[in-house]
Amino acid sequence: MEGHEKQNKDVSVWCLISMASIPLVMTLGNSMLIPVLPIFEEKVGISSFQSSMVITSYSVASIFLIPIAGYLSDRFGRKMVILPSLILALIGGLIAGYASWKMENPYTWIIIGRVLQGIGASGASPIILPLVGDLYKDDDEKTSSCLGIIETSNTFGKVLSPILGSLFAAFIWFLPFFSISFFSLISIVLVFFFIKVPKEKDEPKKFKDFWQDTKKIFKKEGKWLYTVFLIGVFVMLVLFGVLFFLSDNLEKIHDLHGIKKGLVIAIPLFFLCVSSYVAGKKIKGELPIMKKIIMISLAVLSISLVFVGFTKNRVVLLLVITSLVGIAIGALLPTLDAIITQNIEKEQRGTITSFYMSSRFIGVAAGPPVMSLVMKNHINMTYIISGIIGIGIVLIVMKFISSDKKEAAA
Repeated sequence: MEGHEKQNKDVSVWCLISMASIPLVMTLGNSMLIPVLPIFEEKVGISSFQSSMVITSYSVASIFLIPIAGYLSDRFGRKMVILPSLILALIGGLIAGYASWKMENPYTWIIIGRVLQGIGASGASPIILPLVGDLYKDDDEKTSSCLGIIETSNTFGKVLSPILGSLFAAFIWFLPFFSISFFSLISIVLVFFFIKVPKEKDEPKKFKDFWQDTKKIFKKEGKWLYTVFLIGVFVMLVLFGVLFFLSDNLEKIHDLHGIKKGLVIAIPLFFLCVSSYVAGKKIKGELPIMKKIIMISLAVLSISLVFVGFTKNRVVLLLVITSLVGIAIGALLPTLDAIITQNIEKEQRGTITSFYMSSRFIGVAAGPPVMSLVMKNHINMTYIISGIIGIGIVLIVMKFISSDKKEAAA
């Protein structure tokens, strides 16, 4: 008990700030570019689909490498994976920025830089979830509260992203790439000095044993884990699809550009941020509350999505609907983080949370290109189908996510 209390005491404010800086930086690294994609199209001479690849290339790299990073963090330590990953994100930003600055046809090198950033993201942000679980041990309430702060930092990054991206691009169109490197450097310094990872007494498991244990977890807990992964894919697909659509819509239909457009996009993201913070405070590690929040949020999200396409010509109504989408997603994110972190043993926590984060990046990767393909002719039908899928996921949650902690974590 004394060791447990000491562990909680050791989690300083600066440690929390350092952990929160990582998802903030990784979010800025992706979301900041969404409002300036039309500028990239003009300056680099690329299509809407090609510009969407600037987001997707970052996310695709993360999808495949996040589970590997999770295993490495379980075996060699969280900090040993986070720091090199942040350095890669910094280098990727420099490559993309320099190519945009000095090259006549920079697109290929921009994508290379973005892939490097995605590799960095795969070993940084996802490792924070198991790290929080390590630091707070078995204190579910403090774990939930801290995860709420971490996810709020993530969503706050989404609020800042369109404003900062538009502001930087107003000075120099490729400045957002360099700014990602600068923010990564700040996070590197904070992590290096302020995150004190608990020392491991046990020898790390061999890969063969680790693989067997991972298969056992998915065999035993697979139904609710796959359900959470599915929600992660759906939520991020919707979020990045809506943001890509909103950025394009505000510019082409409502003639909003630059910082003005960034401020408008930030409105639904602000509601997402507030909702994430409140949800993190409310769940308190209680599975019945988590399940209720997941079901209500998915229902609100699904109903709201149906109306997005129909409000595209009325900016106020569009912002009301997308703000409801933001509120629902904001409540879901820390709840999903907590339900995974608190129901998986520490030895496999890094790996399982990494599979979950990988599923989220599938949605991030798919959202912009899917939306770029359907925006012209099928926008209303796309959002209606998305709403129907969301209701279907609510039914899956009812069946496969238990309200009983013993059942869910058996």
